[in-house]
Amino acid sequence: MHRRIILLAHNIRSLWNIGALFRSCDCFAVEKLILSGYTATPPRREIAKTALGADEWIAWEKVEDLKSIIEQLRNVGWRIVGLEQSDRSIVLDEYVPHEKTCLIVGHEVLGVPEEILKLCDDVVHIPMLGKKKSLNVSVATGIALHQLRSCKGD
Repeated sequence: MHRRIILLAHNIRSLWNIGALFRSCDCFAVEKLILSGYTATPPRREIAKTALGADEWIAWEKVEDLKSIIEQLRNVGWRIVGLEQSDRSIVLDEYVPHEKTCLIVGHEVLGVPEEILKLCDDVVHIPMLGKKKSLNVSVATGIALHQLRSCKGD
């Protein structure tokens, strides 16, 4: 099965993190990067610096109505998956992704807002084994995209 992946980045404040997300999208063959909230868009020097050109060929769009785009994606068969630690989240490596997965990542400190998590079909988290209980959003996204892309289960 060739799994299809869309990444939705909501309220990412760091331009360098946005660039890193473009680069990860290229690495893991993400179909599209959707930017929402106050997430900045190309062209920006800081985004380009970490994207290393990926911002020039990765399909992306900026959306104003996040709830609407989530419903549109769901209506055409995309499974909406939030990356966040929550009461209902399951460990990422135990999650079997669907053929069409839209991964939502959020703010560097605040994460994916609860009102957005409520719109998700599934919520996954990366287990934290050290003292810190979080990762940089671009690092966490890279780990999640790798797992979604490499998972063999159905």
